[in-house]
Amino acid sequence: MKKKFYFLISALLISALVFAGILAGCALRSSVENLGAADGYYPETQIAEKDMAVAKEAAVASTVAEAAVAGQDEGAIPAEELYTQAGSSDAATTQAISTKLIKNGYIQVEVKEGEFNQVFFKVSSLAEKYKGYVSNSQTYSNSEGKMTSGMVILRIEKQNFDAVLNEIKAMGTVLNVSVSVQDVTQEYVDNESRLKNLQAQQERLLGLMEKSFSVKDSIEVQRELSNVEGQIEVIKGRQNYLDNLIAYSTIEVSISEPLPITDTTEGGFIGAVKRGARGALSFLRVATMVLIGISPLLVLAGIILIIVWQSLRARNRRRAKRAAESKEIQKK
Repeated sequence: MKKKFYFLISALLISALVFAGILAGCALRSSVENLGAADGYYPETQIAEKDMAVAKEAAVASTVAEAAVAGQDEGAIPAEELYTQAGSSDAATTQAISTKLIKNGYIQVEVKEGEFNQVFFKVSSLAEKYKGYVSNSQTYSNSEGKMTSGMVILRIEKQNFDAVLNEIKAMGTVLNVSVSVQDVTQEYVDNESRLKNLQAQQERLLGLMEKSFSVKDSIEVQRELSNVEGQIEVIKGRQNYLDNLIAYSTIEVSISEPLPITDTTEGGFIGAVKRGARGALSFLRVATMVLIGISPLLVLAGIILIIVWQSLRARNRRRAKRAAESKEIQKK
């Protein structure tokens, strides 16, 4: 009974604290929104709608002014046509933005035996020749310790993409070529629009910060300002990342010498022993992987078995104790 009573009291106290926190948060939010509305501050969505309305009104006013210069009366142009002409300016702005493309390429080249080091150096030097850089490179050796294959990732200015690709093709036998182009114009434009709205919201919040508020309202405005500034930094970082991918195309070059032809047939007693050893190693590898995979289940099963065993043992002890007590009672 005491445990249930303490549990109910704790649950009621936690519920009361959560409810009080919700009410306090709503009160703070409401006070800041009312204060901001009085000083010209609006949430992000309202700022976007307000900016769109102001831009539309400005476009309409510009259209009316052009009509007046041309000798037309404002009333001679229907309102629908005014808004249609104003909207065309947005379309022109969208068309004025250049297409943002990310271009990537992959080429696999096979060179003559003994020429890997020479070709690898030539491919790497293309980055400096075309004002780019090597972002990553790796080389691999054969069983004799000689470098016979490797990979180079070049970052090249986009206007030099085709020239670099053609030079690489001339260095050996081309085994595979692939080029991919990703259009990120829509994402870029959306990020620019979001950035402008957030910067407008930031200016309004900074204006509110300069005025005198109560400590409670200042804390709420500061919280909103920190959130807006964080979003601005994220968008700027994404735009810088996209600018780099757009300005510099990526070319991954795989270079290798021809693989040596070896006799893989193994006959006789030695061949049978080798095949048996490989089979045993394969079985041990598979068995080890299976044991590692089911080890969490084995641990869980062991814990359950220990708990069940301890429970049965405790129950047997209780039964033995009761039996001993009953015998003593019967003797008395």
